[in-house]
Amino acid sequence: MMSRSKAVLMSPTGLVVLLLSVLYVMPAAGALPALIADGKPTLAPLLENVTPAVVNIAVTARVASAPNPLLQDPFFRRFFDLPEQAPVRPEQSAGSGVIVDAEKGYVITNHHVVDNADEITVTLKDRRQLKAKLVGSDAGTDIALLEVDAENLVALPLGDSDSLAVGDFVIAIGNPFGLGQTVTSGIVSALGRSGLNIEGYEDFIQTDASINPGNSGGALVDLDGRLIGINTAIIGPAGGNVGIGFAVPVNMARSVMDQLERHGEVRRGRLGIGIQDVTPDIAQALDLGGVRGAIVNQVEPGSPAEDAGLRAGDVVVAIDGRDIRNASDLRNRVGLMRVGEDVEVTVLRDGKRKTLRGRIGKSQAARTAGIENTQALQGATFQELDNSHPLYGRVKGVVVSGVEPGSPAARNGLRPGDVVLAVNRRPVRNTDELSAVLSGAGRVLALNIQRGNAQLFVVIQ
Repeated sequence: MMSRSKAVLMSPTGLVVLLLSVLYVMPAAGALPALIADGKPTLAPLLENVTPAVVNIAVTARVASAPNPLLQDPFFRRFFDLPEQAPVRPEQSAGSGVIVDAEKGYVITNHHVVDNADEITVTLKDRRQLKAKLVGSDAGTDIALLEVDAENLVALPLGDSDSLAVGDFVIAIGNPFGLGQTVTSGIVSALGRSGLNIEGYEDFIQTDASINPGNSGGALVDLDGRLIGINTAIIGPAGGNVGIGFAVPVNMARSVMDQLERHGEVRRGRLGIGIQDVTPDIAQALDLGGVRGAIVNQVEPGSPAEDAGLRAGDVVVAIDGRDIRNASDLRNRVGLMRVGEDVEVTVLRDGKRKTLRGRIGKSQAARTAGIENTQALQGATFQELDNSHPLYGRVKGVVVSGVEPGSPAARNGLRPGDVVLAVNRRPVRNTDELSAVLSGAGRVLALNIQRGNAQLFVVIQ
């Protein structure tokens, strides 16, 4: 979450009570098994090495003012000599980031921190301020990759988030409320969190380490001083910390970073299957016992899944030897694999385990003539809403699979992952229908968009 020039003040009395609570509770629960200095447990030596790799990020963006219905009336605009488009105002926000490659100057942060940014400034712990270039960004995982040009950078080594266990101690470092670098500690509260409707690909680490607005993009670190997550979101009734924070696992962030470095975007892979969770009822009906995984309910003709020999009714229990927990886990794994990469799919079929071999296919992104000829949407790539998308089966429309930074589509507010439901009140169920509607549309486009659980009405001129 970003901080927008917010601050939190606490009375001196409240501060004293908070400090006393920490001093009392920590020994009772067991002090952090960290480093020992002068006979006392302390994180200071660890943080001395880690904190120079965590940076503050300041973003300047131009945001259109809230539309006035009167401005949509051509007669009203001409009569009062008003501009056709709503005025644009500058907006500043703040977040955090982590240096992951000192030689290349790579900084990982959240997509929502730098979304629609016109200017990005990275401030190091030694107070150097650097202009950052956006290498690429992925809304689906909420990960963005920045590049800065500087010497003597300190990078944070990457850990293995798959080795985490609930109860492991972790440290969160970031820039909450724009106050400056702040360190908090806690434990891993849960793993594999999904269904939070924050972004499309969810496999969050949950922690009770204090994460507040402005911590987004910061580091979640283990006691070996390795990055194991990118702080992303919180659940709090007033936008503050209540002990429930979420981080993108570093293994997922690493996969996204590799693709952003290569292509500037994530080119999602696909197998071409429809899947659902193995619920207790399904497990009982199919006599699966305690098997976890994702059951295949559909195999697309001519898809990589069909070529690999997958069938409806198969229960996918592992990908490349790694266990699959549920349908969301399977979708995350496949969606982050490179197109053309070989894959081993372990399934349970008729009570027997079977390993199938296939190759990851590419998503069916499309640019059509009607879309390319629409100036306001240039820079956007569209694709069919298939069963790899979290909204599949819930809505009908066309997915915005990519948006080039700084393009007309980006300036008009389109984001990767948006689903276009209708244009000028005409429903669009596939790219052909979208192209046809755009070809016959006028200068003003009214897009009905599904973004997560919210529907937006975007007017583009």
